[in-house]
Amino acid sequence: MKPIIAITQGDPAGVGPEIVRAALAGGPLPEDFTYRVIGPTDSFVPGQPSRESAAHALRALEEAADLALRGEVRAVVTGPVSKKRLHEVGFSFPGQTEFFAARAAVNDFAMCLTGGGLTVALVTAHVPLRDVAGLLRTDEIVRVGNLLAAFLQRRGFAVPRVAVAGLNPHAGENGDLGREEITLIAPAVGLLREKWGRSAGFSEPLPPDTVFHRAVAGEFDGVLCLYHDQGLIPLKLHAFDEGVNVTLGLPFPRTSPDHGTAFDIAGRGLARPGSMIAAIRLAGELIRTA
Repeated sequence: MKPIIAITQGDPAGVGPEIVRAALAGGPLPEDFTYRVIGPTDSFVPGQPSRESAAHALRALEEAADLALRGEVRAVVTGPVSKKRLHEVGFSFPGQTEFFAARAAVNDFAMCLTGGGLTVALVTAHVPLRDVAGLLRTDEIVRVGNLLAAFLQRRGFAVPRVAVAGLNPHAGENGDLGREEITLIAPAVGLLREKWGRSAGFSEPLPPDTVFHRAVAGEFDGVLCLYHDQGLIPLKLHAFDEGVNVTLGLPFPRTSPDHGTAFDIAGRGLARPGSMIAAIRLAGELIRTA
C-alpha cells in the first residue's frame, strides 16, 4: 500500500478548501502516495468565518495528529487557520507548530520555512517583538541551529552552510548598536562549530539586512533567524507562491502553505495553490528521506 499523507483544509471559510482541491486536481503531486483529506467543508460559506468554522478546523487538527501518532498516516499537511478564531474555541497554542509539538510530546522543535533559494529557521516564533531580546538564550540558538543543520542535511546538503543572523542593525556594530551578538549569539556559534566540526559550517553573526540576499545568491544553504518576521518577510518576498512551513523535530513530517486564510478572497477563484502543492511535495520528500 502507498504511504498516506493527511491533508487538513484549515478554516473552511478561508481559501484552504479551494487550494486543497486545486492541488489534488492539478498538482502535479507525487504518485507514490495516497492523499487523505480530513473533514468535509461543504456546509460552510467562503469568506464568512465563525466559531463553527474554527471548531471544524480544530477537530481536523486533532484527527490529523492522532492519525499521525498512531502511524495510520505518514505525514500531515495543514491548511491555513485563523489563530484568533481558534483561540475563541479553546485552542491554547500560539499556532499549529506548537500544537503538533505538544501532541507529539516534543520539546525540541522549531518553525522553519523553505522556498526557492531560501530556508530559514526561527529561534523565537509566535511571541511579541518586544519580548524577543529577553527570550533569546545561547542554548536556544544552539538548539535551533542543530535542528536547521540536520534538516538541511536531510534535504541533500552534505555539509550545510548556515548563516546566523544578528539581532541588531549591522549585527550590533561591535557592540555600539547592541551587545546580543557578543554576549549570546557568538557563543552559540562557537558551540555549534564545536559540535558539528566539518559536518556543517556556521557563520559569525551577520547583518540581517544583507544575509538573505547572500543566501539567495547561493552563499548559504539556510539562515538561522532570531524572530518571526526576520525570517518570514524575506522568505515570503522571495518565494510567496512556493514557500512551505515545516515543523522541525516532530516524529512525522508536518508541512503547510506559508500563507493565511485569506477570508477576503475565499470563494472568488483568486487563491493560488502553489504553496499547498509545494507543502504536499515536501511532505513526500521528507517521508522518503526519513
